[in-house]
Parts: sequence; C-alpha cells; structure tokens
Amino acid sequence: MARRAPANRIRTVITPEGAALPFLLATRGARAAALLIDLALVGIAMSVTTFTLIWLAGGLGIAFHDLELNTPKSRALQALVVIWIIAMFLFRNAWFLLFELGPRGATPGKRVAGIRIAARGTERLTTEAVIARNIMRDIELFMPAVFIGGAISAGSDTELAGWAGALWFAIFVLFPFFNRDALRCGDVIAGTWVVEAPRRRLGQALSVDAPASASDHAFQFTPTELAVYGEFELQTLERVLREGREAALNDVADAISRKIGRAYPYNAERAFLEAYYLQLRGNLEQGMRLGRRKVDKYAA
Repeated sequence: MARRAPANRIRTVITPEGAALPFLLATRGARAAALLIDLALVGIAMSVTTFTLIWLAGGLGIAFHDLELNTPKSRALQALVVIWIIAMFLFRNAWFLLFELGPRGATPGKRVAGIRIAARGTERLTTEAVIARNIMRDIELFMPAVFIGGAISAGSDTELAGWAGALWFAIFVLFPFFNRDALRCGDVIAGTWVVEAPRRRLGQALSVDAPASASDHAFQFTPTELAVYGEFELQTLERVLREGREAALNDVADAISRKIGRAYPYNAERAFLEAYYLQLRGNLEQGMRLGRRKVDKYAA
C-alpha cells in the first residue's frame, strides 16, 4: 500500500489554465540532507581542483617562491593561481545557481533527496527567483560562518563577533521551523518553495502501457492540437491519470479542452485525457527521434 502523504505538507497550485495541481512540500530533514550533500560535493570538487593544479605546478617544476618573478615559470604559476581563484569562485557561487536553473530545478543533493525548487505562484520558476534565493544563502549561511571562523582563529579579541555570528546563524537556521511551509528566508524573498519531486523520468513516462478506456472513444487530435504541450505537461497529465482523482481529471480535461478548442462528450473526461495523453506521447517520441525536443508549453 502506498504511503499516504501528510495533509499538512500538501499544497495546491492553480495553473494558468485553471487546473488544480497538488504538491507535497519537502521535509526540513530532506532539505538539510540535500544541503549537506551539496556542500560535501562542492568541497570535494574544490579539493580535487586544488590538488590537480598543485600537481600541474609541480610537474612543470614551478615553486611558489617564483610567483613574484618575471619569468616564464612565474607567469605559468600566476596563470594557475588565476585558474584556481576562478574555479573556487565558480564552485562556491555557481554550483547551486547552475543546477537550479536547469530543467530539473535541483542540485545533485536535492536530486538524491528527491526534492526540487518550484515557484509558489502560478508563474514558472524564473532566473531572477533562483538568483535571489542563492544570494540569500550567502547571508544565511556563509557570512555568519566567516564571522565564527574569524573569531575562532583570532581568539578572545573578537569573541563578541563570534557570538554575533553564531546568533545570526541560529536565527536563519531556525527560520524554517517558524512557518508552515518550511521556507527559509531565501524562499520568502524569491517566492519559491521546495517540493518533493516525482522520481519518474520522461523515458519511463513514454513507456507506460496504453490506458484501456482510450480505445473505446474515437478522439483524434491534430498535430497543431498536440503541439501546444511538451514533456513537462505530459508528465503532469500522466500523474493526474495515475492518481485518478475525479476533481483533478475534470479540471485538467476542461483546461486542455479550452486550450486546444476541442470539446468532449459529457462524462468522458478520462477517455478524453487518455487519448490526448497517448497521442501527445507519440508526438513527442517522434519529435525526439527527429532531434526536436519540446520541454514544455513555453518552448518554441
């Protein structure tokens, strides 16, 4: 028997077409685990890059005391140092940004934990929202860590700064425990939340068996009617069909009907959706074979 989702973590989003889609908020533990995994991966990437550049410098016979000399070896060492600085900056700042801007909306840590970020409103996730929540991570996590680290290394002279950094860190860490959606400050500012992500991929969605009831109705859709949606909408439609909730079936059938300008008979919502699903799936499969990929309805 499938595990029933806790009611206090279920949220419903109304799409621009008027369909109601439920989401399950990620737990605070899953979010913390994802962050720790990402930080560990970033640390490993930084270490490997650092040791690789040191190995290259050693292989070229370059010593760090040659850095200030104006020789070919010193210039090569300076280039390696610049590469190291750029790599550390990218690992430190671009890791979360690049992965969350991708189609999955999730870093490797989030993918392992089975979660992803999503917009809280009816609009799609924007670049500005992802940038805002990642800038806030610096304020929430890394800046207080710098204060604490500086206080530890400097001793008692900066004890007050250390306590201030610890308090700062605690406030932001505990913030998700004081709102019902488990939002951190970055989510509040960016208008995002973190939800559980289905583990099915498009390849699996395109390989499910044909729904039986679709063969009982003669719904045929034109390429123009099928071209309005993409892979993301196909996965959403499959989820609605799998869950089989009558209210969701009615809402989605009405939304698709309005979108493509095609009516369906009374009480035939599921057959209409199954037929559209099968033909949309076939249309997308054919496009992929021809090198044309339509990710979602926004894609050209």
